[in-house]
Amino acid sequence: MTAQLTKLIPEFNAIQDEDLRQRVLAVWQEAMEIGGWTVDDLGQMPYTLLIEKVDITFAQHVKTVCRLCIVMEHVLKESYGDRYRIDKDTLIAGALLADVGKLMEFRKEGNKYKWASMYQYLRHPFTGVALCFKHGIPEAVMHVVATHSWEGDRFKRRPEAIIFHHADFTDFDLTRYQ
Repeated sequence: MTAQLTKLIPEFNAIQDEDLRQRVLAVWQEAMEIGGWTVDDLGQMPYTLLIEKVDITFAQHVKTVCRLCIVMEHVLKESYGDRYRIDKDTLIAGALLADVGKLMEFRKEGNKYKWASMYQYLRHPFTGVALCFKHGIPEAVMHVVATHSWEGDRFKRRPEAIIFHHADFTDFDLTRYQ
């Protein structure tokens, strides 16, 4: 399954630390198993159920937001040098893991995607952090996952979380604008 995931989302390979990359992939694999999803499903399912008729898939959203983060980090580094301490592996791993909890938050019924029972109790930032913790993902990466959505608005976000939050909401707000 790892080869299929990295083919669908090649940004996994942008994580330089091999151990971290393998842990991130393990989180994805477990989330897919729990939610009953295949790699093919990731290229079909919408990335959000908060907006009707979304034509952006879960995989497209994850890839796009991760790439936005990479570009933002590059521009900031190019413009300001070492002014901001941004750990690129933390940023990329956080970007790839931030929405992984949605694989337990969504379910498919026939041709329709609906909220799974988990959504009644926990949104994806919480379930994502739980899976990350189980797989030994570093705290700095879990911070990105935990604080990326409105649940993190009262928390002081680290630089990687700030970048991801804005990249994620850029994509979400543009989708909502359509």
